[in-house]
Amino acid sequence: MTQAAFFVLTALADEPRHGYGILREVEELSEGAVRLRVGTLYGVLDRLTADGLIVLDREEVQQGRLRRYYRLTDEGLQALTAEAERMAAGADAAQKRIARGRRTAPPATGPGLAGGLA
Repeated sequence: MTQAAFFVLTALADEPRHGYGILREVEELSEGAVRLRVGTLYGVLDRLTADGLIVLDREEVQQGRLRRYYRLTDEGLQALTAEAERMAAGADAAQKRIARGRRTAPPATGPGLAGGLA
């Protein structure tokens, strides 16, 4: 699952949202690390819809513009849950390896990073 798809599914986990609402939510959830362009968003939405992970919830006209609201399907929730668990397991493995490396790393001696003498 791509990072964009993961955050779009996450944005839809609690309630249906329209495109602009999804864009804002993805940016907030990722703390600004993921900023989707409109074209990218709709490509992700099309893929997730084709895969049966999201569906069109409703359409509303607001200020003369059509807003399409999307929501997760049961399959989408299962896929998001599985991906979140996979990512958490990976992060846990990395944290354990980092901690183990800190305990077993030999103390730094000799020249600094530049390789020269002070």
